[in-house]
Amino acid sequence: MRVRVQQEDFELSTEIAALRAGRGDIGAVVAFVGTVREMNGAGAVSQMELEHYPGMTETALEAIAREAGRRWPVSDILIVHRIGALRGCDQIVLAAVAGRHRREAFAACEFVMDYLKTRAPFWKKEMTAHGAHWVAARASDEAGLAKWQAAAQA
Repeated sequence: MRVRVQQEDFELSTEIAALRAGRGDIGAVVAFVGTVREMNGAGAVSQMELEHYPGMTETALEAIAREAGRRWPVSDILIVHRIGALRGCDQIVLAAVAGRHRREAFAACEFVMDYLKTRAPFWKKEMTAHGAHWVAARASDEAGLAKWQAAAQA
């Protein structure tokens, strides 16, 4: 399990190759890459700024990855999240899960993203022609989280 918070971009193929390196037991790698949308409900986004709380953020991401590993028998989890000023189409986040089978890898990756979107201490500010505004968690993000919480209680 590895997590990184960084300003620089990441290379998907390099990250996946490192995740799989020397692992003959891996039959599936599921990866999600989130990018900056150029449009939102308020119009064109010229830039997004991502802030975090150093130390706390990494700890939260590690806890999310550990919980995914506890719920599904996966081989490895990688989370890379960018901070700083980003423009449209820039990569923001990579969540990659390697495992023996695809179903577990898909479920664990979806879990990681649902928890990351709602529980990781990142703050996003979008700049538009109408000014800057902070991005709040969406109802669909909270619904995704609720799904996993209900499953844990069942």
